[in-house]
Amino acid sequence: MCTMPARKRSGIASLLLEHIVTEAKHMGFTRLSLETGSAEFFLPARKLYEKFGFVPCEAFADYRPDPSSTFMTRTL
Repeated sequence: MCTMPARKRSGIASLLLEHIVTEAKHMGFTRLSLETGSAEFFLPARKLYEKFGFVPCEAFADYRPDPSSTFMTRTL
């Protein structure tokens, strides 16, 4: 998720992520997993995901471990 500079710190990313989590629950998903960058630039994204209950996890699906990636998951 990338937010336009004019919308940073406006809460739009939280609203989008809340919507995604809610829809996933309604669709019967039991887990959400994501990949984001590991560089300092991605720290705000990682903090947002942590705020929504995502925790670090191993690479999943077709991903392979990569020092440039951070993998996170959340049980619904």
